[in-house]
Amino acid sequence: MLHRHLSKRKAALIGAGVITVTALAILLPNANASQPTPTPKSLTPAAAVTLASRLTTKLGAGTAGTYYDPQTDHLVVNVLDDSAADTVSAAGAVAKTVENSTAKLTAAARTLKQRATIPGTSWSVDPRADQLLVTVDNTVIDAKWRQVEAAVTSLGDGTARIHRSMGRYETFAAGGGAIFGGGARCSLGFNVVKAGKPFFLTAGHCGVDIASWSDSRNGAEIGRTQAATFPGAADFALVRYTDTGADHPSAVDLGNGQLQRITRAADPTVGQSVVGSGSTSGAYDGTVTGLDATVNYPQGTVTGLIQTDICAEPGDSGGPLFSGDTAVGLTSGGSGDCTTGGETFFQPVTAALSKFGAEIG
Repeated sequence: MLHRHLSKRKAALIGAGVITVTALAILLPNANASQPTPTPKSLTPAAAVTLASRLTTKLGAGTAGTYYDPQTDHLVVNVLDDSAADTVSAAGAVAKTVENSTAKLTAAARTLKQRATIPGTSWSVDPRADQLLVTVDNTVIDAKWRQVEAAVTSLGDGTARIHRSMGRYETFAAGGGAIFGGGARCSLGFNVVKAGKPFFLTAGHCGVDIASWSDSRNGAEIGRTQAATFPGAADFALVRYTDTGADHPSAVDLGNGQLQRITRAADPTVGQSVVGSGSTSGAYDGTVTGLDATVNYPQGTVTGLIQTDICAEPGDSGGPLFSGDTAVGLTSGGSGDCTTGGETFFQPVTAALSKFGAEIG
């Protein structure tokens, strides 16, 4: 696959701190003066993901989401109390006290599922705003729009906000080049190994319809779908290589003869810079904007997706989302295109590897 590479915007974080000195602290500085807040560590995106996972596990209900600030290279952790804030600061991250707990946002998402499961809608957790971001495409109008508005209003102030997308939600399979089957075109995600045998991952909505795959239109078979899930809790498929002569490197083609080696897989954090690639659009830089996204496609609802501001177009389905040498996701669908922009959703790779008992390789 040939790819072109364009840069996109990065998120910014502005924080403020207030130091309070009491009269008693002035009189007894050694005994009562407030301790200085540790300086946050500058982290790589991979290190930020690791630290976020560790702090989330350690603090449990005391955290309310995390995100990465690429301008400062800091991990920001939403907390609900001072004790959790102290733990976060001591670990080298930035603590941000918020109102909405993870449990509250999860409950709000359940309400949306009951009241706003309409094709053309989606919602994901936006920890930067401490809200659910509810997105509706251009097919949601009149009574359906009012239904979504009423559902969001019922959640209470500050719990969710609505964003109107100019495009239409759709999966990105297409007719016509990359990996072909049954007259459709999708994109290969990542090559993986299962029980010592070579496989590749692609989108589930491609795999549920296509049993046999070729790397050219009407070409010889290179692989057969072994398992696929769509819609529902995932959008992933596992394809077994049947052509013993097929090349299956653990790498992504960036175009111009350049390959990005892929050595591992990990979940992302909001604010992390990533690259999405597909057989139609090529490679585009972007940012993770939301996690645990629910998307209501015309074919059904898919949950647990990654939301980004990367563009994609028909034929990109199943293509890789990655950060450096780390596999992150598989293209599911979204709205817009690479001319007008839009949002794109990706299936987390870690969930696919766990489900299929496979590994990057």
